[in-house]
Amino acid sequence: MNRRDFIKGSALAAGAMSIGVQAADKRVIRAAVVGCGGRGTGGKGQPKGPQDFYRQGALGNLLNAAEMLRGQGVPVEVKPVAFADYFLDKAQFAAEKFGVGKENAYGGANGYKEIMKRSDVDVVILTTPLNFRPRHTMAAIEAGKHVFAEKGVAVDAPGVRLMIAAARKAEEKKLTIVCGTQRRHQRGYLLQAKALQEGTIGPILGGEVYWNSAVPWVRERTPEQSNKDYLCNNWLNFTELSGDHICEQHVHNIDVANWFIGRYPKSVVAFGARMRRVSGNQYDFFSGDFDYGDGVHIHSMCRQIDGCKNDVREYFRTAKEIIAGGQSVKRLDGTKVELAGDFPEVNAYVQEHVDMLKSILGKGPYLNEGEACAMSTACGVMIRISAYTGQLVTMNDIIKSTNSPFYNLACTPTPEDFEKDGDVPMPALGDNEFSRPGQPWRGLKKS
Repeated sequence: MNRRDFIKGSALAAGAMSIGVQAADKRVIRAAVVGCGGRGTGGKGQPKGPQDFYRQGALGNLLNAAEMLRGQGVPVEVKPVAFADYFLDKAQFAAEKFGVGKENAYGGANGYKEIMKRSDVDVVILTTPLNFRPRHTMAAIEAGKHVFAEKGVAVDAPGVRLMIAAARKAEEKKLTIVCGTQRRHQRGYLLQAKALQEGTIGPILGGEVYWNSAVPWVRERTPEQSNKDYLCNNWLNFTELSGDHICEQHVHNIDVANWFIGRYPKSVVAFGARMRRVSGNQYDFFSGDFDYGDGVHIHSMCRQIDGCKNDVREYFRTAKEIIAGGQSVKRLDGTKVELAGDFPEVNAYVQEHVDMLKSILGKGPYLNEGEACAMSTACGVMIRISAYTGQLVTMNDIIKSTNSPFYNLACTPTPEDFEKDGDVPMPALGDNEFSRPGQPWRGLKKS
């Protein structure tokens, strides 16, 4: 045998041994999904091939993340085992789509409880409407499950505080929580955050965060639908289920401001209006001034009106630089600032699941994003209440001040109402009604 054949044979033998060890030591992460719409499982969208994970939603991102880690020598496999959705047919479709059988699908507002009872579930993906997120997250943590919780994570102050409590309990139990704020896992943003934290650039003195786009979708009510069915199907357009689009969508940009500045705003004054929407009870647009203290103000703007200019970005100013969120940093004279950091150039929707799996496996830092996402959601709740009422709203109103008129305000119907027998009442502000500044928000009551 010549030297080349010897080296080739040794390499093959070593590879076979490595494969054998990986197969023996492979960690199987068993996953369940609560909320089987487009974000959870890709909805009715069928994958075009094994790599078409985008059409499989967050669960597909998790499967792709495991595949990436295996390619890096980490022996892990994700195995879908159960699905739950308010609409049983959606859960059953997802179960068949991912090959686990209809017997592992659960329906109704209480279906998530069956998921939490199962001992064969390690991680739960929570992608229901926002109002259910805090209750579902706490149930998962109490059941000893790791959690991927899609942003935002609440619709009102009591929900924000419950989510914070769940995050703190997760930390006590060393359970991982990763939220759907994928910018925190995206190379461009990570480079900028690192530079800010190390003082290479900054500190931030002010800026703007925007999410201006069209209404994503509207689902009209059919004669046979109950209030529960209609609200859960058309949830995106009702404040009581989505928190309004500032919590459901614009929270991404607000979260970047909190992350980059390194603290949360003290107060906000905002305005908004409804003129064009054709369903639900939300506003068309919001504009608010977040006061972070020390003279730092961030302008928040979001709009959902068809046919207008779209703009989704974060833009910050320091004494010497202009920061375009996730894109570039330039000196005031236009010179580009080169940033350094060892962060992979990977689809952020997948990378957040890579980081979650590393946390679960002990192959990376422990991750618990629950409280940070809850606080960013609290900012959305603040600006919405300010716009609806015309009042200045403070973070303490949401988190600490028990005597505040906003502290115990809860959107109704509540998640608990959906879990009871019978129907729920429609929100006090129903289809094509809306709050008016200077008047009490009839959509809220004391919890």
